Amino acid sequence: MHSRPLFTLAAATVILFGGSAGAATKNIGPRGEELLTLDNGSVKIGIDRAKGGAITWLSWAAYPKNMVNLADPGRLIQQSYYAGLRLDRQADGQSKSWSPWSWNPIQGGGVSSWARVTTFERTGGHTLHAETVPKLWDMPDEESAAVMRQWTTFEPTMPNVVSVRCEFIAQREHGDRWGPAKLSPQEIPACYFTRNFNTIKSYLGDGKWRGESQPPGPPWGKATPPRHSMAFFAPNGQGVAVFSPSSTQPWNFGPHAGGTSDDPTAGPCMHVAPISRINLGPKSTYRYRYWLVVGTEAQITTQLDTLWEKYSGERGELIDP
Repeated sequence: MHSRPLFTLAAATVILFGGSAGAATKNIGPRGEELLTLDNGSVKIGIDRAKGGAITWLSWAAYPKNMVNLADPGRLIQQSYYAGLRLDRQADGQSKSWSPWSWNPIQGGGVSSWARVTTFERTGGHTLHAETVPKLWDMPDEESAAVMRQWTTFEPTMPNVVSVRCEFIAQREHGDRWGPAKLSPQEIPACYFTRNFNTIKSYLGDGKWRGESQPPGPPWGKATPPRHSMAFFAPNGQGVAVFSPSSTQPWNFGPHAGGTSDDPTAGPCMHVAPISRINLGPKSTYRYRYWLVVGTEAQITTQLDTLWEKYSGERGELIDP
């Protein structure tokens, strides 16, 4: 997301969801959990119903502590999109810190509220599925005219790799205050990790990495990883890489605040967001996939090479721009 100091960057119709806005969330978790997880013995990944259905948990055998920063609705690992004109809506309650601002639906929620989840389930025993009515980031508690869907699973035959498929459906009225489609940067996705994952590298291919550095922000740094992947490592050598082949622009990245905290609820964090520029119109649908790879640098290198061979040509799909 854009420059967020402490709060960082990050009504569906009755017909679509088969009920009113207050209808119960579909949830097949055996105990009605707020956190649904998948655990294959190597990696544990989780989505949170109370936090917009976004990814709020990522850990693995060699790093059993959660490394996703979830200090506020703009953190997490989540979908984030931008469209239309930048508007001053302070008279309507828009946050002064984010004014003027474009139409910016966030999976996690607005500056001081969490988004509403309408479907929250584990399907087939191996996929986490959520549907969310996102909030507009710049407003304290305003639902956006949009739906976000997300499917999270493990990449077949690659136990240290998580595959995430995202779908965004805009449901704005034509001629609304934000106007027609406007080429805008999209975060695919927005990621926030605990502050101890502070060694940053871009993968160059052929087993080579390039170290990246950036003073604490925001503003965030910019990097162009040639293999569409960047990794963040903790002092014990364990790390996580984001592979987003649909990205077309320099990525946002960098630390926020100082220290080496491993607390997921702390203000300090690490941020990365692959960026693509997309014309999202009032009725656009956009789909893309990304992957999360965990382990040592050597393990991540091997997995990224395999993912590159399989998915380097994959691009996002835009309908009705």
